[in-house]
Order: sequence, then C-alpha cells, then structure tokens
Amino acid sequence: MRTIQFREALREAMSEEMRRDPKVFLMGEEVAEYNGAYKVSQGMLDEFGPERVIDTPIAELGFAGIGVGAAMNGLRPIIEFMTFNFSLVAIDQIINSAAKIMSMSGGQYSAPMVFRGPTGNAGMLSSQHSQNFENWFANTPGLKVVVPSNPYDAKGLLKSAIRDNDPVIFMESELMYGDKGEVPEEEYLIPIGVADIKRPGKDVTIVSFGKMVKLVLQAAEELAKDGVDAEVIDLRSVRPIDYKAIIESVKKTNRLVVVEEAWPLASISSEIAFHVQHNAFDYLDAPVKRVTARDVPLPYAPTLIEASLPNVQRVIQAVKDVTYAKA
Repeated sequence: MRTIQFREALREAMSEEMRRDPKVFLMGEEVAEYNGAYKVSQGMLDEFGPERVIDTPIAELGFAGIGVGAAMNGLRPIIEFMTFNFSLVAIDQIINSAAKIMSMSGGQYSAPMVFRGPTGNAGMLSSQHSQNFENWFANTPGLKVVVPSNPYDAKGLLKSAIRDNDPVIFMESELMYGDKGEVPEEEYLIPIGVADIKRPGKDVTIVSFGKMVKLVLQAAEELAKDGVDAEVIDLRSVRPIDYKAIIESVKKTNRLVVVEEAWPLASISSEIAFHVQHNAFDYLDAPVKRVTARDVPLPYAPTLIEASLPNVQRVIQAVKDVTYAKA
C-alpha cells in the first residue's frame, strides 16, 4: 500500500485501463494540454498522445454526443465534464441517447462509456456551480451512477466503470481531489453496486456517499464519546443501491439516518427512507431521519454555505433524535 491523492487514484485508473485496452480514450475540456482542470489527467497526453487524450471546445453537448457515437461503434470513451453543472448542456445525449440506446435498438447497440467529473459544493462558487444531480441521473433507467468517497474506492470503481458495458455516471468532488488515502500497488477492481461498511457499530446506521462520508465519520467519532456506536455505510453507488446492506444494518441497529449533500425533495435519501420503512418497518425503533442541503440555491457567502449544507453537528443531532427516541 502507498498513500496517494484522490486525483492520482483516478489518473492511475484511467491510465491502467488505457494501457490495457486501446479502445479506451479520454475527451473533455482542458484534459490534454492543461493536464485537466484539476490535474487529474496530468501527464496522460505525453503517454497516450492527442488521439487518445483529446481537448475539446466548451461544447458539452457536442463532445458528449461524439462520445456516445464512439461508444456505439465499439470504443470506450471517458467523457470528462469540468463540473457536472455543465452536464446539463449535454443532458439530451446522456439521458436520451446513452441511457436508452440499448433498449431502443433491441440490444443491437450499447454505449459502454463513462461520464465523469466533479459534483456539488466546491466552496464559494455560488448557485450555478455548486449543485448535486446524483438523483437526477439515478432516476434514469439505463445509467449507473457511482459516487466514491476516498482514493481507494475511486480507483477500483473507476476501473470497473470503464469496463462496464453500460454508461456510467462517475461523480467526484473538487474538495476531494487533494484527499489522500492508501491504495494498493497491485491491480484491483471494486464492483459497482456494492456498499461498504466504513465503520461498524450497533446503535444506529448512518448511510451516506461521496464527500459526505468523511463528514459522517467525523460525526461518528464525536458520537462515540457520548456512548453512541454508529455504523457508517458508504453506498459508493446510487444506481444501483445496495439495499441489502442497508437493511441488514438496520436489522442490527434498529435506527437509520441518511446523509446527502443534495436537496431534500425526490432525493436519494428519500428513496432509501421509503425503502427501509417499506421493507424493514418492524425493525425500526424510531423514524428514519434525513440530513440534506437546505431547500434553497446554494449561496456564495461561506457562512451561508455552512448554514445550507449538512455538517457534523446536524448529523450528530439527527442521530441523537433517533437514538434517544423510544420504541
């Protein structure tokens, strides 16, 4: 094992897959000459050349569509959005083409490709550059949606995403690119759709994904000082969702808190809350609690960002609400 940054784990995943399979290529804004907006693709142009690491104009609809066509014709594109806020420009290609071509062609075509880039708040970028669309994409049959929380998961999941025969939405975070973690030197894959227990516990289950997992783990350590033993489940992907792992944990702890960065309406957390209450109601000793962003466009001011997004204290309070509740 060695310690590397989140961005380095992503770079290793892409580079290893490009060495393994000549059909894999990377395309997006600033991915080549500039080494990536967040230096994720640093050095890849030198190794693979301009035919496989391709700079594009600021035209998400165009290069996403090129990627879909390339995937339908046997290649495996990695399409990088500088931020998933910009993916809205390409939504028709993602939702109406990549996600549906397998079904609409009766299996004659597929779109084995990855759309990747940062999602959510990145600090003082205001409303148009700080949004979470995980639930939008997860609502679309034909897509898989992966949201890793650390370098180890990021590398193993991205390699699996590149090899997957379905289109995969792979969502990262600007605030995580510099995060460090242990990653093996030997090759490994992490299957999409399998959650991971980041912290075992017996008193309450906390489910989260992406950069919120780090925040949840901090809250769990604080709760332990008060004698509350929280089990932390990292979904790792939100389509498919590992419902089995959540249910098994709730059967043990009898309480559930779900934490996500997105807005509350029609969210991943609301889907999980429904599923658990529908399929494990008899095991619950308290109502399911959710911690989400406030239902407002994200402000610019740091104090208002803090007030709008989930934080450690809000998670702790939600856990206390359910652990102090009586069956």
